[in-house]
Amino acid sequence: MGVSMATAKMWVERWERQQERYALDREERFTVIADVIEHVTADGTEPLLLDLGCGPGSLATRLSARMPHAEIVAVDMDPLLLELGRTHHPYAARYVDTVIGDDGWTDALGLGRPLDAAVSTTALHYLSVPTLRRTYRQLARLLRPGGVLVNGDHFPHDIPLCATLTRHVGHRHAERSGTHDHEDWESWWTAAAQDPELADLFTQRAQRQAALGNDNTLTLADHIALLREAGFHHVTPVWQFGDSHVLVAIKGE
Repeated sequence: MGVSMATAKMWVERWERQQERYALDREERFTVIADVIEHVTADGTEPLLLDLGCGPGSLATRLSARMPHAEIVAVDMDPLLLELGRTHHPYAARYVDTVIGDDGWTDALGLGRPLDAAVSTTALHYLSVPTLRRTYRQLARLLRPGGVLVNGDHFPHDIPLCATLTRHVGHRHAERSGTHDHEDWESWWTAAAQDPELADLFTQRAQRQAALGNDNTLTLADHIALLREAGFHHVTPVWQFGDSHVLVAIKGE
């Protein structure tokens, strides 16, 4: 049922361009996340990393290139994106098909030791608030003392006037960069659905649509509160442009 390397390459490359439309300064955000992980794992010889909502392996492959001795477990519930990642980036990570937040999802990861870091980009906002709260607590238990959860995403400000301003700054930057001209999310999925090589994977994906949640609208302050409640005693943004942030939560020693 797998896809060819040429097909996977084409769709992953189109995915990368499409994502640039939505993720402000995407490469810089990836770099900042890698900077954090490299710093907190500097004393380890083979850090264990978990990529949450990995898609086709965009973040995992960048972390693997930056930290070739790291063991990376990449998890997603989308069979199509996972297959594209396994085919195009086969050595970047061990890909796991499971639904983040579901009963037993952490058992499916097959972790033999505590995590040094968990990372995510533009994925956790799909979780409902109760599921996110539970997931944050589960991740705190999986991480070693001093381990980190690093989440790059759009977090609106809790003050409406400030939220409008940060969103406007982000939109203006996207207009100047030209990324708003890239293929959008809907167009990518519509085009991919026409590829006969992906037909079986689309069938599987359709069967899982009921498990997909709606975007939560949590603010940066909401995420910080949930993380502290889950056992992350130190939480701070380390990068921001507009409403796009990299938020780091550190598990207590």
